[in-house]
Amino acid sequence: MATGHSHQTDVVIVGAGPAGLFAVFECGMVRLNCHVVDVLDDAGGQCTALYPEKPIYDIPGFPRIEAAELVVRLKAQAAPFRPVYHLGEQVQALEALSGGFWQVTTSKGTVLQARAVIVAAGVGAFGPNRPPLPGIEAYEGKSVFYYVTQRETFRGKRVVIAGGGDTAVDWALSLSEVASRVSVIHRRDKFRAVPESEARLKALAKAGKIDLVVPYQLQALEGKDGSPTGASRWSATRSRSSHRPPPPASPASLRSAMS
Repeated sequence: MATGHSHQTDVVIVGAGPAGLFAVFECGMVRLNCHVVDVLDDAGGQCTALYPEKPIYDIPGFPRIEAAELVVRLKAQAAPFRPVYHLGEQVQALEALSGGFWQVTTSKGTVLQARAVIVAAGVGAFGPNRPPLPGIEAYEGKSVFYYVTQRETFRGKRVVIAGGGDTAVDWALSLSEVASRVSVIHRRDKFRAVPESEARLKALAKAGKIDLVVPYQLQALEGKDGSPTGASRWSATRSRSSHRPPPPASPASLRSAMS
């Protein structure tokens, strides 16, 4: 990682997630040197910070690869081109200079000048998608989690996943292999995940390995000292549901999906 405050290079890449790391490789192939800036303390973006053990299914050449392994491979692919990383720094200014140069200034006062700037920041700064449940803060980090860094944490536990996007569905599929029971709560019976993942989820539900609690939304989380006695009350979005909610269990881990 670079030290010092002023650097000149061919390309500045904003974001050290998978897209930014692969951009280093592509630039290197045409002999362009890169400096990479990211606000996180390690490269990999959300794959590193939020879900290193999440299986990813849409990477060419890999039917399935965990996020952390993908980052390791991308860093190795970029390494021969010797990118300079400015981690733990946030871009605060971008200025056009004369002569076709751009100047990037970071939160630590680092100044980078380059002929091109690639913005590979994804959704930018990210945070948890917190359900509007009274008192949920008391459970966060104990029994309520917004991302999974170690799948083994949930081995043998009853897990409730609230969400209907790719993250929720992918983790339901993955955690069904280690948790004692997985229940997925979603406000609609149609999910926003890719069709193949949704089909696998519904196949596991049909086989009795996952509980689909649809169309429901979380209404309350009851417990004491950060441990729930059950995510036990649901509010229906319509009068009838083809899936009966599972009985409450204790202890339970509630995971609110990021998507």
